[in-house]
Amino acid sequence: MLRSERLLLYTPLIGLDVLAPAAAASDAEAQRWLGSRADELVQHEDTREILLSMRADDDLSWFEARDRLTMMRKLENPSDGIVRLTAVHLADGTYAGATNVRLESGEIGGWLAPGYRRQGLGVELFRAAVQLGHRHLGLKVVRAGAEPTNSASRGALTTVGFTPATGPARFTLGDGREVDTCWYQHVQDRTSHCGVGAAHGS
Repeated sequence: MLRSERLLLYTPLIGLDVLAPAAAASDAEAQRWLGSRADELVQHEDTREILLSMRADDDLSWFEARDRLTMMRKLENPSDGIVRLTAVHLADGTYAGATNVRLESGEIGGWLAPGYRRQGLGVELFRAAVQLGHRHLGLKVVRAGAEPTNSASRGALTTVGFTPATGPARFTLGDGREVDTCWYQHVQDRTSHCGVGAAHGS
């Protein structure tokens, strides 16, 4: 669990901790940059709105049994080599987005829900990802890629302390689109490892 000025970030515990962040990334604006696979998205706009209006500690008893079981289902440790953090806004407890670190490459990703964009929260989100990589996963180098036209993401990375790095000029997104990419890295010689990676299938 990590805490910034306005965000609480924690390892997803139940299905809702994954569904709500997925809803946060499922709108067209987010997908312009993320290019997720269709099965990673919450397709229906009404469902997205419901999930993004919920708080992490909401009473789920009013949902139908099937939906309630899906949201309350305890998550198993993933074996895909990605450590994820769900982000909740401290002021109101609603889901604000998510970030993650790939153990093998040290690459980070992240996104914010529509209502939390353009408020400087990307800096807090990426700073948490850096802390996760260096202080919890023992990674000396944390990397990030961004499209050259994605000024918001590139600005947030620079503010956190990322510097330009080498990497492939083109990158294939999950939905199959190939995009221009510029790369950044954050280097820290002194790292620590709290065993999170082992708990997440590394």
